[in-house]
Amino acid sequence: MSWRNLLSKNLKELRVHYCQTSPASSGVREFISKNYVSLKEANPNFPILIREASGVEARFFARYDFGKEEKVVLNNLPAKDVESELEKLVNKSV
Repeated sequence: MSWRNLLSKNLKELRVHYCQTSPASSGVREFISKNYVSLKEANPNFPILIREASGVEARFFARYDFGKEEKVVLNNLPAKDVESELEKLVNKSV
């Protein structure tokens, strides 16, 4: 089974923070624009919260069972590396 299908099984929530104009967030913006629809199709009831704010650090917040959270900083990462960081978060709880 693909890690994309495990998203809603292993995580309770995914929050994505990034700046809409910063070059450091360009990989996150590209990842979201190319992958958001497919992630939601594979996990229709899973909350993916996207927060754009000027000047913020690009990062994922993954919430697991029992309120445990993990933060990953994504500044200056290309979209492919952003995807691999999300895959690590999903597979971490397995």
